[in-house]
Amino acid sequence: MSMSKIYNFMGFRKAATALSGLLLVISIASLAINGLKFGLDFTGGSLVEIGYEQAPDLNQIRDQLKQVGYNDAVVQTFGTPTDILIRLGQDHDPKLGDKVLATLQEGQEQSLELRRNEFVGAQVGEELREQGGLGMLLALFMIMVYVALRFQIKFSVGAVAALVHDVLIVLGFFSVLQVDFDLTVLAAVLAVIGYSLNDTIVVADRIRENFRIMRKGSPTEIMNTSLSQTLGRTLVTSLTTILVLVALFVFGGEMIHGFATALLVGVLVGTYSSIYVAANVMLMMGICKEDLMPPEEKEETVDELP
Repeated sequence: MSMSKIYNFMGFRKAATALSGLLLVISIASLAINGLKFGLDFTGGSLVEIGYEQAPDLNQIRDQLKQVGYNDAVVQTFGTPTDILIRLGQDHDPKLGDKVLATLQEGQEQSLELRRNEFVGAQVGEELREQGGLGMLLALFMIMVYVALRFQIKFSVGAVAALVHDVLIVLGFFSVLQVDFDLTVLAAVLAVIGYSLNDTIVVADRIRENFRIMRKGSPTEIMNTSLSQTLGRTLVTSLTTILVLVALFVFGGEMIHGFATALLVGVLVGTYSSIYVAANVMLMMGICKEDLMPPEEKEETVDELP
């Protein structure tokens, strides 16, 4: 096997543990004190759809709505550039659509059409929130079972610790900055779990292989060798993913800002956790060659016939 340069990743594991601990404490504290700023998908609110003859300026619409007190309005195109969907986090008012239409019609030469005025109930939001949380817990449990069967129980604990670490920090990011948390962000958090797990599995596979073929070397040295050998693949995957996400964030419009933001944070944290959290947990649990050696096959003795 050709050996590339070996980096002493585990030499910084104490500092990495302190950094992860600090980020987790901040995230958990913010989630406990501030909570998440749930969007209309979870809290309920009103939806107003307005039809324009010509594509309007979305920023101008937001400014018009803020001037009359709709500060939390989410404005986005819906299907076509002339079809505008407005989300308002307030109780349902049968006349709300007419009020929004009158506000936006001021100063407009073109005629506007009210196409929809609906209410999304908070009960639906509560069900979505509960089912989303249960789905995430179930996903983590199934991942733990899979990694334990595919590799070994210490790998399983390390992989799930990395995933929980990533999810909590992404949620903490949204809690600290009070960025809207809606269904697109929840989808991004689930995607972060998949991305981080894929990265962790690649690293774990190389760690297992090196534990079996490297006759010399401590567990720390084997970890450093494995992480160094997969570093190129990790960086290329992360950088190409980040480039796509930056393009989505900049050019994708307001509708997917939260999605792109969650994935950007998740990819950065997931890359870090694959190197430092998963491997670090394995070392803390005392991973050794005996854990990964294949079981010896029992030789069957056949009695010779006289």
